[in-house]
Amino acid sequence: MGAKIIKPKIIIICGPTALGKTAIAISLAETFNGEIVGADSMQVYKYMDIGTAKPTHDEQSRVTHHMIDIVVPDEHFDTKAYARLAREKVTKLNSRGITPFIVGGTGLYIKALLHGLFEAGESDPLIRSRLKEEVKIYGSAFLYKRLSRKDHDTAKKIHPNDAYRIIRALEVHESTGKTMAQLHREHSFKDNPFDFLKIGLHINRDILYDRINRRVDAMIDTGFVGEVTGLLEMGYASHLKSMQSIGYRHMVDFIQGRYEWNETVRTLKRDTRRYAKRQLTWFKADSDIIWTEPRQLSEIRSRIEKFLNAK
Repeated sequence: MGAKIIKPKIIIICGPTALGKTAIAISLAETFNGEIVGADSMQVYKYMDIGTAKPTHDEQSRVTHHMIDIVVPDEHFDTKAYARLAREKVTKLNSRGITPFIVGGTGLYIKALLHGLFEAGESDPLIRSRLKEEVKIYGSAFLYKRLSRKDHDTAKKIHPNDAYRIIRALEVHESTGKTMAQLHREHSFKDNPFDFLKIGLHINRDILYDRINRRVDAMIDTGFVGEVTGLLEMGYASHLKSMQSIGYRHMVDFIQGRYEWNETVRTLKRDTRRYAKRQLTWFKADSDIIWTEPRQLSEIRSRIEKFLNAK
């Protein structure tokens, strides 16, 4: 019989936005000689700090963070790129005897890191070119309606203004005859290179929503409007994937006069709460997650210690 393969051990700290994952992860990483590998689809972008609740300079000085500030806002970056880079980082940390803490709320990033990513086939340039032309002529909402008819489950996860993901989903459907969900099921995410402990943080939903509302107020007080104005002045167009994310598209609509201020703040808080609800739905479907409240830090430490010491 061959020798048993020892997989690198990693800790995942996940959950919805505004729960305080960063603060908890920093405390845990300090305890267990760890470094943090971000799993946030927006914190990868440079210059987008306030609206992404990126770890502060003080927080990053306490524990080294990876997978943040790695691309500019108009640079293409997707789940496949994240999985490749994050796996490389995790492997290097493990080889140095450092415990990798994967921290964030982008569930697909975490899933791709742990289990691989399904291949939807190579891009079809003819289909993609035609769909791009349709977006230019009819707008992304037009194609979004088509996607809703052909792949309703995928459409529910995409914003109607997210032209890139709409085009990709339609391209996959046209070239394979299958929906994204079908392809995910066929792949089954069976690649398992790591031994992991997955901790999910949760609190009462009313308390979470109140934290979200207060975080939005704090972002505004910190200068969120100025941050988005600066991005536009740097030449980053409002239609970019990064600029269509929650918060940034709301600020753009205000800056460009499409919404009054009170309506901007109201819809930003509402949409952030809805995003947190979608995150919870994603994570609640994951049977590997051990759920706990942020205040139960000693219990979390005990679980991690037991996991790391297990043979």
